[in-house]
Order: sequence, then structure tokens, then C-alpha cells
Amino acid sequence: MSEATLPPLPSADRPDVAARLREALLAASFTADGLLELLGAPAYAALARSETVPALRATRGDTPLETLVRLFLLQQPVPHARVEDVLPVHACVESGWLTRVGDGDGDVAATVDVRPYGGPGGEDWFIVSDLGCAVGGAGGIGSRDENVVLGVGGASTTLAGITVRTPVASALDLGAGSGIQALHAAQHATRVTATDLNPRALHITALTLALSGAPAADPRQGSLFEPVRDDETFDLIVSNPPFVISPGARLTYRDGGMGGDDLCRSLVQQAGERLNVGGFAQFLANWQHEEGEDWQDRLRSWVPRGCDAWIVQREVQDVTQYAELWLRDAGDHRGDPEEYQARYDAWLDEFEARKVRAVGFGWITLRRTASAEPTVTVEEWPHPVEQPLGDTVRAHFDRIDYLREHDDAALLAGHFKLAPEVMQEQVGLPGAEDPEHVVLRQNRGMRRATKVDTVGAGFAGVCDGSLSAGRILDAIAQLVGEDPVLLRDRTPAQIRLLVEQGFLEPA
Repeated sequence: MSEATLPPLPSADRPDVAARLREALLAASFTADGLLELLGAPAYAALARSETVPALRATRGDTPLETLVRLFLLQQPVPHARVEDVLPVHACVESGWLTRVGDGDGDVAATVDVRPYGGPGGEDWFIVSDLGCAVGGAGGIGSRDENVVLGVGGASTTLAGITVRTPVASALDLGAGSGIQALHAAQHATRVTATDLNPRALHITALTLALSGAPAADPRQGSLFEPVRDDETFDLIVSNPPFVISPGARLTYRDGGMGGDDLCRSLVQQAGERLNVGGFAQFLANWQHEEGEDWQDRLRSWVPRGCDAWIVQREVQDVTQYAELWLRDAGDHRGDPEEYQARYDAWLDEFEARKVRAVGFGWITLRRTASAEPTVTVEEWPHPVEQPLGDTVRAHFDRIDYLREHDDAALLAGHFKLAPEVMQEQVGLPGAEDPEHVVLRQNRGMRRATKVDTVGAGFAGVCDGSLSAGRILDAIAQLVGEDPVLLRDRTPAQIRLLVEQGFLEPA
């Protein structure tokens, strides 16, 4: 399909109308909190699964909020007279937010989806997307146009949650889509640049920012870093790229269009030279698990020179699960069975040719460093975490700096504190005098768990910042009857691990 099958978009050159529309939406409590209160938790959750029947049942009245939900979120035509009491109808029709249905003053319908979205500071924002794309995936939109622009999804909110939110001069949202990341960045970046290969996405990004009352971004059309000037660098780069590894590039919003995971690799490798020192680049990505290759080594090879990196694999799917996931995302399972089978075969043929046995998904964070010895951490952590994680990510790199600057002698002279909400678990047989092992567990952030020996557990338990690490170890050596010199010699590695993983913090 071509872009001609998609309806025209509202004008991005009428900020006055966007401001009036925003004011009307807020006045009717068309917000994330207002929706939850109106619909109730079950119907609200059903929307995220592309199931609209519960929400339709909950909006059979004629209140302003029910009218707006049916109009902008459920794509139902609404009588002109009812909308006129809620919105500046004439201005919205003239600027393209609404269209008339039928003759005279009959019904009006929305030309785009508008979804209320709560900002991290309690802001009331609105994410604009193509019709049918505000909730769920593309499988529920009925149209699989290659240029369709989706709204808020799990990937979008995940990236927003892990992004480091410190005040910066410049930020780049690469592959802006509906503008969610640009909207977040506008709250703490003086200048935001938004790029996308799809001009429709840049238009919708402008609408999202305007309707949310945020400053406009600098729009650039093009692939990856092509729209960025050679001498242009940023303090923050974020991207939820079209990372899906697929045969061909059928859907612009998700398919990379390069072989295998080359798009994600190129994005990561090119980001380093676009970062200012101390700047962060944060991506969601897919990567191949190929026969005869360690997936961690594959990802380490992506990291550009001059950058620290923290790469977390959150999920792994075998090639059949992966193909089925994205075939369903596009709604292919609802079409012709033979066409579905042909596309499934093409996916498996592609993986077989590349000797791919599985596909990993996760987060990649780069930080440009002035250190001559960058640190690259690649790990698997599929367990639940506590979002938002931006502060956790920033603290990880702060600890990396600390460990890099302190040799073992300096480490033993340092003072540490146990991180908040760290608990100790002892595991062993009932009635045993000593536990088989001790586990330290975080209840915040990454919610890590790590095994420690009795010395490590005792050390962590008394770290309150008052004594140096060396003095604590000397006291432990006296208690357990161990040579203090030997204990000082073998313990720094365990202390480093506890610091790196966030169980201990430099005091």
C-alpha cells in the first residue's frame, strides 16, 4: 500500500488550534487519570490489547469525556451538535483534526487517534497517531500501510523509562515515530532534533508536541544519522528504531530494511562519534544468536571506540516464536492462510541462510568517555525491574567511573554504604547450623540478586560509611580468625562486584 491510502493529517502549522483543542481536552478530563476513572481498570487494560468493546460499553452516555473517548480513541462518528458543546468544531474541521461525515451538520469523525499519556512529573500529554494505532499493535488497525505511524506501545514506554533524564543542551530522537521520545526529551533538553525516514511520522511528531504543549522539535527527514550534519553532536541520543529482523522492509515503522540485525549494529556503531563527552545514547534493539558465535561477543563488537557500554538482554525467542510474533503484529494471521504460510516460510528461510537460531531483545546504553580504557558490560537480565530506570542507568556509569579510578588499595581506603532496600536471604537445609549460601537482593531498580560468602555478607551488613573497607575487613578477620592480610588480598574483587551491581555505594 502507499501513503495515499492513509487519510490527510491535521495541519501542523496551526498552533493556535492545537492550543484550543488541548484546552478543551483538559477541561473535559480527557487525561490518563480521567480515562481510568471513566472506563474502569478492566476496560482500560483491554484497550491496550486492542479490545474496544468494554470501552464502547462504558461510553454510551453523552458526557463531554465519553464523547471525546468515542471520537478520538474509539474512532466512532459523533453527532455534530454533541461535539460542538465540547470542542471548537469549526476550527478543528478547518485545520483537519476532524472531518464531517454525511451532509450538513450530521456527524463528525476524528482524522487521527489522540491518546492521553501521563508524563513522569504528572504532566497531561497527548500522543497523536494514525487512526486505529493509539492502542495495541498494527494487527488491530485493519490497514497495514507501510507508512502507518503507531502510538504508544510497550517498547516506547520502556525506552522512555530507561532514558537518563538530566538537563542537557541537545537531544536527538532518531526515528521519532509519533514523537513520544521527543516529547520526554523536550522536558530536559534545550534543543530537540527529531529524525525519521517517514515524513508522515515527522508531521505526527509535530502534532504530538503541539497538542501536549511542548516546544517544537527540529524535524529532519532521512535514515539513521543521514539528516545530521557532519559536525553536529548531542548530549543525548534516543532511538526506538525499526529493529525487527525480517525478510524485506514491508512496514516502515518496524522493519529495518537491512540484512539481519545490521540496522541496529549500524545505529550503535555510528552513535559514538555523534555524542559529546559524557553524553548518552540509548536504544532498544534486536540481535541475532548465530551458530558458532557467542551473542555477547557479537554485541561487544558493536560498541564504538571511546564509549562505555551497558547492554542488557531482556528476552530471547527462538526463530519460530519470533516470526509468529511479528506476523501477528502485522495482522497476517487474519488474512489468506496460504499467504501467511508463504511469509512464515520466507522468515525461516532468511534465518536458516544466516544460521540464526534465536533472536535477543534488550537495551543498549552508550556513554562517551574520555577514559583510555572504556568499560563494556554485556549481561542477561530477564527478571522484573522497577521503572523508571533512568537514575539507575546513570548511577551504573557513575559507579563504573569510581571503580576505574580506584585500584585495590584505594578501594580498601574507601568508605561505602549499603544501598537502600537491600535485603539478605540465607538459603540452606532446615535445621542446618550454617546456610549453604547467602543472597543479597535489591528491591529497587534492577532488582538484582547476587550470591555472597559470609565475609561478603558481613562486610555489606556493616557498611554505613563510617569505617573504611580495610578497617571493616580487619575486624571481620579478627572475628573469623583469618589472616587480615590474606583477607584484604582476596576481598576487593567481591567488593568491586557489589559496587558495580549497585549493592554498595561510595559514601
